[in-house]
Amino acid sequence: MIRWHLVGHLQSNKARKAVGSFACIQSVDSYELLERLESAAVDLGVTPELLIQVDLAAEPTKHGAATSSVGALLGRACRCRAVRVVGLMALPPFFEDPERTRPYFRQLRELRDKLLADGVEPAMLRELSIGMSHDFEVAIEEGATMVRIGTAIFGARAA
Repeated sequence: MIRWHLVGHLQSNKARKAVGSFACIQSVDSYELLERLESAAVDLGVTPELLIQVDLAAEPTKHGAATSSVGALLGRACRCRAVRVVGLMALPPFFEDPERTRPYFRQLRELRDKLLADGVEPAMLRELSIGMSHDFEVAIEEGATMVRIGTAIFGARAA
């Protein structure tokens, strides 16, 4: 069975379309988006899984919730009836040397561990989506449960 995942920035006004199209949305980075996804899921009678996208490097071209706001976002997610947050996702900076990405992977794992220690329900933090085709081995060593390996499967994108 194929389960489609949405990875990448999702505008709030596209929430309804995303909820109807994807089993998992790995792009939740704000209360507004969480609430729009919840409302759309209730209306459509679906129960998509969500991952909170965390901004670890403050890169201007990438999105994500600040690490300091992830706990509060998870707290709001506890009140949702249809959507289910199941983990965290990050898109760290790209480095040719995968070892340079390791600190970002570790940082996300440590954030997850702190949230668990603070009492967040383990089911909300079972997934860590980190790592891509060139660095997934390092990501797995640091706790990844999901990796994104499109380039390894489909080849590099045409420029």
